[in-house]
Amino acid sequence: MPGLDFLYEFIGIILPFDCMKMHFMQRALMGLLILAPTAAIMGVQVVNFRMAFFTDTISHSAFTGIALGLIMGINPYLTAPIFAVFVGVSIISFLQKSHLAEDSIIGVFFSGVVAFGLTVVSREKNISRNLQTFLYGDILTISDSEIFALMILSSLIILFLFFSYNKLLYLGLSNTLATAHRVKVKFYQYSYSILLSLIIIFSVWAVGVLLVTAMLIVPAAAGRNLARSAGGMLWWAMIIALLSSLAGFLISVQDWARTATGATVVIIAFLFFVMSQFIRLLKK
Repeated sequence: MPGLDFLYEFIGIILPFDCMKMHFMQRALMGLLILAPTAAIMGVQVVNFRMAFFTDTISHSAFTGIALGLIMGINPYLTAPIFAVFVGVSIISFLQKSHLAEDSIIGVFFSGVVAFGLTVVSREKNISRNLQTFLYGDILTISDSEIFALMILSSLIILFLFFSYNKLLYLGLSNTLATAHRVKVKFYQYSYSILLSLIIIFSVWAVGVLLVTAMLIVPAAAGRNLARSAGGMLWWAMIIALLSSLAGFLISVQDWARTATGATVVIIAFLFFVMSQFIRLLKK
């Protein structure tokens, strides 16, 4: 994709490091710089809605979706997001109709998704090696088509939040309050869950199942410590995600480090959170 090649070369110019001269490194950083802030701004509502357990369930559903794709001979990059969206929409549907507590319903789905995935893998032991990449993630393997898809998804998320951020804040406080302010509760709940499920799947490919929740909530939690308003929390989360992804990526590819990129990014974000906590305590 010629347009993307120009962006990759631009990254190589503004970051004149030896490691950034290689095309696949430029592409990986480009993908991370799009993914991290997008995940962070979605993570703001994850923190406000107290949906960390929900993100864990969706990230583990990727494991099952990938396994199903490998067994059926379908591209797992197609089956994983489809299955994740199905699980996300199903959880929201049950939350609206069941009398059980939210964490109980999500816990049931989490158990079912993980058990189903393990059952599928146990029948086809030869696919377990193919799943390791998705368990730990590898942003260095991202392709041009995946970056293009990520750009489209990020644009949709930004547009969605631009028009619905205040409405989502009402939902975070109370469905009754949201209804009183003429917010279409079901529409925004389903829309948010679909977009969140999709960005979680992209995060799984980048940092693996184990660190997806961290990609979403750590920058958002740090932003909450620093922000004085709901809008400020969004901007702080995005800034921290950008700085963490850039610093984490550059550190991880150095010869003296050679660490997993996703884990390094999360560690940097965690350090930002610790600093934000100290800053908050000093302000009191």
